[in-house]
Amino acid sequence: MKINSISLISLVATLACVSNANAGVVADFYVGGFGGVGGQTMFADGKNETDSAGVFGAVAGMDLPIFRVEAEYDYFTSADTKTNAAMVNLYAKMPSTIILPYIGGGIGMMFGGDQTITKSGLETKYDIDTTAAYQAMLGATIDILKLPIKIDVEGRALYAPNVYHIEGTGIKPDMLQYNLRAKIRYIF
Repeated sequence: MKINSISLISLVATLACVSNANAGVVADFYVGGFGGVGGQTMFADGKNETDSAGVFGAVAGMDLPIFRVEAEYDYFTSADTKTNAAMVNLYAKMPSTIILPYIGGGIGMMFGGDQTITKSGLETKYDIDTTAAYQAMLGATIDILKLPIKIDVEGRALYAPNVYHIEGTGIKPDMLQYNLRAKIRYIF
């Protein structure tokens, strides 16, 4: 037999015997990024102020057969507010094939950034306090077959109480951030 024939037989035998490297894996680890648009409402002293808002960030997590656990960093921006959030999320996945619906919740903290208030042409900036934050999400994952990529499309609402403190008044506004997001995850 010639070397070419032996090489070809060896290659075919190897490819026939090799299985998918992830076939027995119970959990998939991933990293990803996202962006979204929506609105932000500040509640203070019986008054509401709503602005359009955007969000950008990154995630890292573990995808299990029924649940998904994720660490998330968010950067929120609106006309008046720039702030950050660090969250830990838990998702419950509904059984399906290519489009996988899910529902989830998260807990974490709002930190850093500022809130700008303009009255009578005078601009005042307040530092964002470090405070607890809670969120709920509803969405669907689109599984890109044959690629290690998944796309999530979701609606989300985040609530953070006492976001900043207005000196001398005792007023501590609450924030509600709601948006639609698209997230791309790379599976290891």
